[in-house]
Amino acid sequence: MTALTGIRVLELSNERIAFAGKLLADMGADVILVEPPGGDPARAYPPFLDDEPGPDRSLYWWHYHTSKRGIVLDLDASADRATFRKLVATADIVIESEPTRRLARLGLDHDDLRALRPQLIHVAVTPFGREDPKSDQSVTDLTLMAGGGPVWSCGYDDHSLPPVRGLGNQGYNTGCHFAVMATLTALLHRFASGTGQFIDVSMHAALNVTTEAASYAWLVNGSIVQRQTGRHAATVPTGPTQIQCADGRYVNTGVPPRNPREFERLDAWLKDLGFADDLPEAVFLEMGANWEGPFDLSKLGTDDTITAIFGAGREALKLIAARIPAYDFFIGCQRAGLPSGVIYAPEEAFEDPHFRARGFQVDVEHPELGRSFRYPGAPYRLPESPWRIARRAPRLGEHTEAILGALPK
Repeated sequence: MTALTGIRVLELSNERIAFAGKLLADMGADVILVEPPGGDPARAYPPFLDDEPGPDRSLYWWHYHTSKRGIVLDLDASADRATFRKLVATADIVIESEPTRRLARLGLDHDDLRALRPQLIHVAVTPFGREDPKSDQSVTDLTLMAGGGPVWSCGYDDHSLPPVRGLGNQGYNTGCHFAVMATLTALLHRFASGTGQFIDVSMHAALNVTTEAASYAWLVNGSIVQRQTGRHAATVPTGPTQIQCADGRYVNTGVPPRNPREFERLDAWLKDLGFADDLPEAVFLEMGANWEGPFDLSKLGTDDTITAIFGAGREALKLIAARIPAYDFFIGCQRAGLPSGVIYAPEEAFEDPHFRARGFQVDVEHPELGRSFRYPGAPYRLPESPWRIARRAPRLGEHTEAILGALPK
């Protein structure tokens, strides 16, 4: 049994909400993907199996629709609208990203559906919210990311270069995460109260509150953060953290030591490598290791001793990183309890031994092809709420007969 076993979700197919449906389905919900005749256009998105376009060969589609079942309904047809209403009467959640007035015109909006199922949780995910006319304008993941703010904070110290967009549908997926969190909260509320509710998710707002310091720095004092290479955007430039290692790979040196135990481990690592004599500031690492009481970072820049100790930690990490291979640096930081990371390409991250060891790679059967494929697995580990990919993405209309045949006549 999984966390959402027994919960039925109707997902009106749209690329903007595909990840939300996937998260719910992989946590055990019975997610029924409702596609129009001809199917969702995302079925034809690259990349493709063996680089050959064709039906059911989109790896994009495979990823975003695991564990779901699929049916075809034409909601513009009265008979199919009647069938959809019967489905709603069996459902717990409807999630959609339709034009703001479409469902109302079809008699399928929240007030209409609530009459059929008072416990229904209806989640509308739109670019700017249901009541904003801009939600019916054309948007893409890129325009949402740019307008919402995260793009401004991503890029390089050299501001003659443009900002860098985060790839992987981060704009859509951020909205999906907020939709899922709101849905789970609404489910808890329903368990206690017995009532459903309408949830209005603005992807723009979700992105705007996911800008780290950028939004609140502006709201609090009108300051603007500036993007920096490999580190948090800030109103005042901070020191570089990205280092090229001995093997030519890059790492982000992460967060320097902040307590005596971390200074002690870093000092020991530096000495084990035989680099201590090459770091003039090494004496400050020993001072940090023997520091009594809390290490007050608020005094950086004003207390000379604390500033020197903290700076020594950063310099030690930079020295070590420049002299050993990137992965060895990462492992050494892990052993010292210091966060850092190798700068990977996506395919390299997928093969990282840490990800493999935690079971991130999952084999999913494709009976129609007579083989299985390795998929990205759980984006989180919740020991008390098992997660699994129950099945591959549905082929167009694959479960229509089974699902609709089980509805009351």
